[in-house]
Amino acid sequence: MSTNIFTRMKDTISADLHNMMDQKEQKNPIAALNQYLRQSEQEKDKVRKLVDRQYKLKDEFTREYHKAQDIADKRLKQANIAAKAGEEQMREFAMKEHEEYQVRADRMKSSREEAVEQLETLEQKYEEMKHKLKDMHLRRMELMGRENIAHANHQINKVTEEASDKPFSRFEEMEQYIEGLEYKVNSSYYRSTFDSKIAKLEKEMEDKAN
Repeated sequence: MSTNIFTRMKDTISADLHNMMDQKEQKNPIAALNQYLRQSEQEKDKVRKLVDRQYKLKDEFTREYHKAQDIADKRLKQANIAAKAGEEQMREFAMKEHEEYQVRADRMKSSREEAVEQLETLEQKYEEMKHKLKDMHLRRMELMGRENIAHANHQINKVTEEASDKPFSRFEEMEQYIEGLEYKVNSSYYRSTFDSKIAKLEKEMEDKAN
């Protein structure tokens, strides 16, 4: 069971992030990385449940071991009492029960020791998994920071390039507009005063003639 679990963990957690980030079809590597981490967190939760289950199994083996051992010890003591009392049939029954429960106790003790060993390995792998995921989350933060800087520099460069041409062309357009407006105003003023200027010239010429 644990072999299959950790094989899947290795495939999931130890995947090469650089290869994934370099895939051309990934239009948004950060989004892909976020999805990858979410899946890894789900795998971690599954392993946590397996660790909890292993704890419960260890406790069950411990309870069954103590229960069987207690009965085995009890039957052995009863067999000795029956032997001293000369009750051979009762002694044989007690010894048979003692042997059966002792075999069960020995088996539960062995299973408990194996469960404890597996639990220690599982806990160690789980801690390694948590550290690996933590490192990956930190790397994601670093990548996001680099991505933000890259986007910011791109926008800055874009604005800078546009500023090298467009503002000046817009100033020229504004100057042309103002010049045209001034011309229209001046032309309108000249037309509106033309008649009075001609009338004034005509009067001055008549005055000189008289």
